[in-house]
Amino acid sequence: MTQEVTRAEPEESRRSGADLRVLPMLDYLARLGRRAVESQAGTLRPRHVIALELLRDQGPCGQQRLAEALSLDPSNVVGLLNELEQRELITRRRDPADRRRHIVELSGKGLDELTRTGQHLGGIEDNLFGSLTPQERQTLHALLSRAVGASSEACVAAGKIPPPAECIA
Repeated sequence: MTQEVTRAEPEESRRSGADLRVLPMLDYLARLGRRAVESQAGTLRPRHVIALELLRDQGPCGQQRLAEALSLDPSNVVGLLNELEQRELITRRRDPADRRRHIVELSGKGLDELTRTGQHLGGIEDNLFGSLTPQERQTLHALLSRAVGASSEACVAAGKIPPPAECIA
């Protein structure tokens, strides 16, 4: 009499998609990533990176447009821009067409810092996602981008926030 051995399926493969909870895992990975970033003195914070990427990709823009693209209150954007300007990563100037308006532009130093930060973040992501193949990482990026886009579209349709696609790669 041969006894048949059955392997138990991993619990995750037995649950339906609706039962899988992703937010706790995303939060955990984000926390690990933030700690790794913050352990390096002088490293840009995520909100700095997003603002600088937006300026790099979209070019100079008004503070109000930047606030909308970042989904931040204009008063918070002023603080963010003060920090970036103090580090000489951006420049602000009056709009010649409307003196009440400020135009924000990425500086050469800001572009250099953004490049360095991108390399640093790449190393952190390599550590966090080293168990994934390059194809799996591309798939993860595509899925997260789609989820961000879908949730943003719902918020935009509800009139809550502008689309963050301008600032999320």
